[in-house]
Order: sequence, then C-alpha cells, then structure tokens
Amino acid sequence: MLDRRQRFRGRVYYGGAIAFNARTATMDCLVRNFSSSGAKVEFENTALLPDEIDFTIHRKSMSWLARVVWRGTNEAGLVFRNPRQLSPPIPIDVAVRLRAGERARKSLEARVEQLRSEH
Repeated sequence: MLDRRQRFRGRVYYGGAIAFNARTATMDCLVRNFSSSGAKVEFENTALLPDEIDFTIHRKSMSWLARVVWRGTNEAGLVFRNPRQLSPPIPIDVAVRLRAGERARKSLEARVEQLRSEH
C-alpha cells in the first residue's frame, strides 16, 4: 500500500471513542497508529461512520475534529481537520463543556422564540 502521509505515525495501542450526530452517537475504537495529523482506528462496522466525526483518545485526554479518508471492513483512516489550528489539541473536558453550552444556548434561543411567538 502506498503511504501518502506527510508525518510518520507511531504504532500505539490506545482506547479511543468516535462520536457523531452532535455527540449523540458514540462508539469505542482501538487506535493502532497515531500522529499529530491523523490516526488509524479499528472497530466494528465502519459503514456506520459519517465522513466528519469527533475523535477522542481518553488516555491523552484530547479530542479532535476528524475526517474519514479511507475505510476497511473493521478499520478506518482519519485525518484531523486543520491540525495546525488544533495545536494544542482541545482537552476532552473542555470540548464536552463547550458542546453542552452550545446545546443549552440553542435550547434557550428556541424557548425565547417560542415565547415571542405566543404574544
């Protein structure tokens, strides 16, 4: 297989998680290689994945936005979106709080709009 990566990926054995649909759907995965620009992950049924995902490595307490660049039966290759802009990666607790805040804001905006339309 032709390796077109711009950076070397070291072999690792990390537990990871993939989230999509505004983090309402998640699946665990095994990270087999990793660099600052992407990763190879293993899990069951790659057909379920959309092209854009949230990717987390619990051991590193970090989360990235990622794009699926290839799929196999039980594995996929990820490239992190705008890796230069994501340096340093966002700690997972900050990412979770930020997304929860965004959902709460949208809910409040919808409630305000509902109240305005009643009057």
